[in-house]
Amino acid sequence: MLRNLRGFADGLISLSATIGALGLLFEVVVILIDVAERYFGIPLRGAQDLSQMGMVILVFGAMALCDRLGGHIAVDIFESRFPHWLNHLANVASALLGAVIFVGIAWAVYESSKISQMLNLATNILNLPKVYFQWALSAFALVAALGMIMRALELTISGRDVREERP
Repeated sequence: MLRNLRGFADGLISLSATIGALGLLFEVVVILIDVAERYFGIPLRGAQDLSQMGMVILVFGAMALCDRLGGHIAVDIFESRFPHWLNHLANVASALLGAVIFVGIAWAVYESSKISQMLNLATNILNLPKVYFQWALSAFALVAALGMIMRALELTISGRDVREERP
């Protein structure tokens, strides 16, 4: 059952990372077009809006994969001095704390999206509705939290750390 859950979580993480990669490509294209058009004195209208919303997709889309690969910052200066059981406990606790933080981010942004939807908040130049990007950010944060919960479960049940493996 744990293997099936890991497969499901890895599928969501891959989807999230793929969308994040598309966000990166979008960012590159927007910046490239904007810089080229600025040279001719006609900057891309709304480049700032497009870049800001693209960064939401880029950063939070890749967040779950970053955790899956062990890319988050870790301070391990005392790890060699602690017993194995304490390091193991710290890994489980950090995965659970990370999950709580990302669920908190998802909840706070989702609550904020209700205000954006009610007030029809949009970006400054292109008038892109902010609510869709807030929903995307919330979904990406929940995928990151799911990955962290899965990591905590696997560490607890099997002692296996997925960050040491390639997906």
